[in-house]
Amino acid sequence: MKAVYVAMMAAGVVMAGQVQADEALAKAKNCMSCHAVDKKLVGPAYKEVAAKYKGDAKAPAMLATKVKAGGKGTWGQIPMPPNNVTEDEAKKLVAWVLAQK
Repeated sequence: MKAVYVAMMAAGVVMAGQVQADEALAKAKNCMSCHAVDKKLVGPAYKEVAAKYKGDAKAPAMLATKVKAGGKGTWGQIPMPPNNVTEDEAKKLVAWVLAQK
């Protein structure tokens, strides 16, 4: 039983570290200049994005493409510019955004 508890605690620490790392990535890539976790700035709040795409299996790939290439129209007429991120960084950012509650 102790081993299960220790494993769960270790997984929690790793996951918490990953969440902080992905938030740091969002800050480093200037995503937080236009977005916030819980309120609309220039772009939608990440919690709104997560709610809109909850349960949509195609959303992660579509959003990762949008992070890299930019886009407009989904959340209004203000465009999101293309971002200088790798494919892996785009996927990490999208996974972090979609995990917001």
